[in-house]
Amino acid sequence: MSKLSKDTFQFLRDLKNNNDRDWFNANKGRYTKAKEEFEVFIDALIQEIAQFDNSIAHHKAKDCVFRIYRDVRFSKDKSPYKTHFGAHITAAAKRSEIHSRAGYYIHIGPGESMLAGGAYLPQGAWLKAIRKEIHYNADELKSILAHTDFKKYFGTLEGEKLKTAPRDYPKDHPEIELLKYKSFLASHKLKDTDVTKGDFLKHTSTVFKALHPFDEFLNAAQD
Repeated sequence: MSKLSKDTFQFLRDLKNNNDRDWFNANKGRYTKAKEEFEVFIDALIQEIAQFDNSIAHHKAKDCVFRIYRDVRFSKDKSPYKTHFGAHITAAAKRSEIHSRAGYYIHIGPGESMLAGGAYLPQGAWLKAIRKEIHYNADELKSILAHTDFKKYFGTLEGEKLKTAPRDYPKDHPEIELLKYKSFLASHKLKDTDVTKGDFLKHTSTVFKALHPFDEFLNAAQD
């Protein structure tokens, strides 16, 4: 079974303490090994997810894993490298459209590992469609959020909210608190030690299976 080793996690921990090009270049071999291990894990995870969500089965790790190099052009933080590995697995056909669908996000880094999903600041038409779906079918979303497995792994719905009612909806709408969301997110926090356990792939698949109905609701809104 594919797993993430302590060596990979230690590389990320060391990178967090030495985030500069000289150190990275001197440890390029460690980075390459860790990156390859993460990609093997993601390929195995895609196969696991495909058993309950076949819409992502066409992807490979290279389609989903984010680059470790940071875009610092508009950032005050000029650290050149991300100190985590991340991948977003969705049904989107193109890498450039990876945020246009709700999917499965895995983020691995010292003190910040998590499994998550949903719609992060969905744009224009998608956000409008989600709110419309809530307007007509809020009971389905509330049932998903109240499900035992969802509550076990994710707790409650997360995301930025408007302070007032969104356009086209009255302030006294019965589902106004759901309609105020600008992002619709669910996250499952992980301890550092969770990541290197032998059953981490199985745990990740189980968590994402609990997430699947939530993603389906969000994606169905625009289908």
